[in-house]
Amino acid sequence: MSLDQTDRRLLTVLQRRGRISNADLAEEVNLSASACHRRVQRLETDGYIKGYVALLDARKMNVPATIFVEITLTTQADDVLEAFEKAVARIPDVLECHLTAGNADYILKVVAEDTEDFARIHRQYLTRLPGVAKMQSSFALRTVFKTTALPV
Repeated sequence: MSLDQTDRRLLTVLQRRGRISNADLAEEVNLSASACHRRVQRLETDGYIKGYVALLDARKMNVPATIFVEITLTTQADDVLEAFEKAVARIPDVLECHLTAGNADYILKVVAEDTEDFARIHRQYLTRLPGVAKMQSSFALRTVFKTTALPV
């Protein structure tokens, strides 16, 4: 299924205001409530909309520090990649893990209370990841821009 302009408007609004009522959404994109509902259901069924979430405030959740960890593995053999990916997915403080092309094999986005908490995460989890040859961590000093919205 290809997206038309109405689908794109629906997705744009839903990415920014996921809790908007169907009536308000329909009004905003110039559709009847029933047509809006059908389109949103189709977008969900076709996998364009993967789910709905609440975005939490990291400071209020007491994990205001963001750390980007670059990891280089000993090898890129499939079994090593698979073991690493399974293990890193179980670390509760890791929000994202990306296999990359470049200097590092993976980049992780980790949240922590502070440097002491990150030291605990590093000691308890990161140093025990399989296949790691080298690790480099960078603390974000300030978030300049952050969004979850994809370009539609």
